[in-house]
Amino acid sequence: MTTLPSAGGPDFEGPDPILLTLFANRFMSVAEAMGRSLQQTAISTNIKERLDFSCALFAPDGDLVANAPFIPIHLGSMSFAVKYQMNLHKKDLKPGDVLMTNSPHAGGSHLPDITVISPVFDDESNEIIFFTASRGHHADIGGILPGSMPPTSTNIFEEGAHIVSFKIVREGMFDREGLVKYMIEDPAQYPGSSGCRNIRDVESDLKAQIAANHKGIQLIKAIVDDYGLSTVQEYMYHIRANAELAVRNLLKDVVKRAGTTVLEAVDYLDDGSPIQLKVVINETDGSAHLDFTGTGCEVRGNLNAPISVVHSAVIYCMRSMLDMDIPLNAGCLVPLTVKIPEGSLLSPSPTAAVCGGNVLTSQRIVDVVLKAFHACAASQGCTNNLTFGAGGKDKDGKNISGWGYYETIAGGSGAGPSWHGTSGVHTHITNTRIGDVEILERRYPVMIHRFGLREGSGGKGKFSGGDGVVRDIEFTEPLQVSILSERRTRQPYGMEGGEPGALGRNTWVKQPRKEDKDLQDEDGKALSPRHINIGGKATIFMGKGDRILIETPGAGAWGLPDVDKENEPSADHSHVKAWAPRGSIAEREAAQAGF
Repeated sequence: MTTLPSAGGPDFEGPDPILLTLFANRFMSVAEAMGRSLQQTAISTNIKERLDFSCALFAPDGDLVANAPFIPIHLGSMSFAVKYQMNLHKKDLKPGDVLMTNSPHAGGSHLPDITVISPVFDDESNEIIFFTASRGHHADIGGILPGSMPPTSTNIFEEGAHIVSFKIVREGMFDREGLVKYMIEDPAQYPGSSGCRNIRDVESDLKAQIAANHKGIQLIKAIVDDYGLSTVQEYMYHIRANAELAVRNLLKDVVKRAGTTVLEAVDYLDDGSPIQLKVVINETDGSAHLDFTGTGCEVRGNLNAPISVVHSAVIYCMRSMLDMDIPLNAGCLVPLTVKIPEGSLLSPSPTAAVCGGNVLTSQRIVDVVLKAFHACAASQGCTNNLTFGAGGKDKDGKNISGWGYYETIAGGSGAGPSWHGTSGVHTHITNTRIGDVEILERRYPVMIHRFGLREGSGGKGKFSGGDGVVRDIEFTEPLQVSILSERRTRQPYGMEGGEPGALGRNTWVKQPRKEDKDLQDEDGKALSPRHINIGGKATIFMGKGDRILIETPGAGAWGLPDVDKENEPSADHSHVKAWAPRGSIAEREAAQAGF
């Protein structure tokens, strides 16, 4: 069971409301500037275009102080990573040191998310006064498949480089030899696994993370110079105390609206594993106990979620239900105690596979928490993780350099008591973009046949759920393609009589080939492409001309459908249809029509 300490620090007088707002925005601006620096200096598609990264500022005790609106699943768990490194290194940190980690059991989420942590030292006392940290998803860090998100992994060593703690910069000196060891040599020692397939991109992006952290150090020191360290740290505590008070008031209000102090909910992964939650609220002090007892045991696959991910999902839900503008910080968790049963899929063993837990199980945790609080219907409950690439170990065991591509695909967001769900968006704990068609086709051997809304996939109700999307990708050379997804057998729930969202579906459009003996039928007639349902989790070596057709889930609706308003404008996507098709396929068809 995890109990977080009070956000209140030393005995300070009440905050000046103007300074409180000022410091909240100054702290947030530090994280925003770090994010801009990282985006501008990174070179990978994943960080530069998809924005799959987060930057944040942490107190000297490792608590989250402020962040910009990056990836929610990163922000709640990064505090665990900072605290782990603090306890591990203690007084061993010096000015100019930078730490690197990705281990789920050292506060990480999953292995492709690499965290870079920089201590901020006071120029006078030489004591640590803050930490700056950035976490980025790197498209390939080794493992058994390109993209390092293998749908078939059964232990953590199959998912790539596993780093508990590494001083990537020691007193200002970058350790490239150590990086190569951790990223290429160590992962390749595990049977069937390869080292990082594109160390050039990973090294460059890690340097961009280090630079972003340094930008944050410069900015927080400038704030200290302006106001003095004691004032800065005083308002750091006030901001956390303000968030704590907001959550306590929220919980008291929930009791009034629900008429009970006990909230319960359960939902299931596609394999049937339950995630069960019981919330007991103390209406006197506005605290709550969240108990996940009844959740399924650790799974053989990769849907296990580290405890840091569970806390990320909880803090995200608390912040989302607050109807006020405050930074997401450690104060949101202070009124809460979280009980996670040992040996469950939410507290797995150290060697358990976890790459899907961060992106899929976390979504189901959010679904369960919001369901318990009766906040809204389920969103798509999935991130539809698509990876493809080349390289790795050949048949002789030699490591061949290559590349990996990774993206998450949008779906529908859930409806609420006064709003319709939104169509074609990333929901809840993921806040990334998707790869642009033009960039994807220019940099990778693919063509996009279709990318648009999946009409009618959102649940119908008084307030309808958002629609999912359709993404149809053709591969112009043979590639290993993997999909890791959920909500393929269990629909996103509706609330108050609203209909559930439609299930997702993944289809392999396979071209006939002589080597596969499906080129012609018995009469010598050429066969049409086969449409093969590959399920929610699969990896396939696709040939030239093969396509993967991904139809993402819709979202649940709220309230019984009103037959008189089925065709209301809110469910009309004609404004989307007004957009002209883009990409090489559309350009080629337009050119042929013009000819």
